[in-house]
Amino acid sequence: MLTIYHNPRCSKSRQTLALITDSQSAHTIRLYLSEALTIDELTTLQQQLGLTNAIEMMRVKEPEFAQAGLNSESSNDTLLAAIVAFPKLLERPIVTNDTKAIIGRPPENVNVLINSLPKA
Repeated sequence: MLTIYHNPRCSKSRQTLALITDSQSAHTIRLYLSEALTIDELTTLQQQLGLTNAIEMMRVKEPEFAQAGLNSESSNDTLLAAIVAFPKLLERPIVTNDTKAIIGRPPENVNVLINSLPKA
């Protein structure tokens, strides 16, 4: 089962969801802007993405990044707390199979996870 952390207003997120839907893969949709992730969930996603620093899964060009006083020297804990406070800072879309996660930029990145699912 896949989970997509989805923003319906984002074209890349919509394209990624379409790939998942077209593949007929079982999935759930997490609307992270209205259902913010917890620190624990973000830490798990960071580990599943194989990232050493949370900044690698953030949208650093969003105004909230600067408003929160963040920069490349900010601690991982500070960055994760900022994503909880400003969910818009989370890169999108992120898709996970509960073991591994991938950022869907480009959307075709998700095919790695789709192809790893057991065939029906």
